[in-house]
Amino acid sequence: MLKINLWNTPVEGDFQPYLKFFPVDDRVRPCVLVCPGGGYSMRAAHEGDPVAEAYNAQGFHAAVVEYRVAPARYPKPQQDAIRAIQLLRYHAESWHIRPDRIAILGFSAGGHLAGSVGVLFDKIEVAAEDGADAMDKRPDALVLCYAVLLTHSQFAHEGSAMNLLGDPDYWDMNKRRSVDCVDQISAMTPPAFLWHTADDGCVPVQNSLRFLDRMRQFGHPCEMHIFPHGSHGLGLAPACEDVRQWLLLSADFLKRDVDFR
Repeated sequence: MLKINLWNTPVEGDFQPYLKFFPVDDRVRPCVLVCPGGGYSMRAAHEGDPVAEAYNAQGFHAAVVEYRVAPARYPKPQQDAIRAIQLLRYHAESWHIRPDRIAILGFSAGGHLAGSVGVLFDKIEVAAEDGADAMDKRPDALVLCYAVLLTHSQFAHEGSAMNLLGDPDYWDMNKRRSVDCVDQISAMTPPAFLWHTADDGCVPVQNSLRFLDRMRQFGHPCEMHIFPHGSHGLGLAPACEDVRQWLLLSADFLKRDVDFR
């Protein structure tokens, strides 16, 4: 595992965001960038390194972005994730990554981070004044796991929206709409794989259902799996025999539908 700081100079605050790269070997391979969840207030460890290692076992290089959370506000987490994508592309030759096959994956609020990068990459300015600035910001695919995708709906996860936007932007419906992953889907949004549990009591399944419906309106490749039971925050779901198949299903989607080989 290789660990590097995301930014060349320190960012404001005590936490300095960083990237961890988990290579499979020295073959050129696609890469999956993992965004742990945590309501934009923390980063859940079980949704980070173990997930990267699980994708290694499926033949993907992987990385984990340890991004800024509250009191850091939008767009700082998104800038961190986009910068991570750009660094993966910048180092693609030496790290043996296919620069045109980089997916971003996220859980819960990390799913909002991944989704918002997928729909807002062209609206967020990222500049570190180095060679990575010239790299494409758009991910090539999204993997959204019980993701927070609605921010101005009755099905929104209010805690994530508050932590991301802060006061007073949280109360501004136009600001909330501007970071709503469903509303912001466009012709440029990459293909997506989603999974959720039907009885998720924290982030309602409607977040994924509405994202799927909007993606279909644009004709984008999109696959979704809804499992009947399972609590929020399952991660790899090792104790849930039906839910834990999500990782193999997502790997198949990436290989089959978006040529991540």
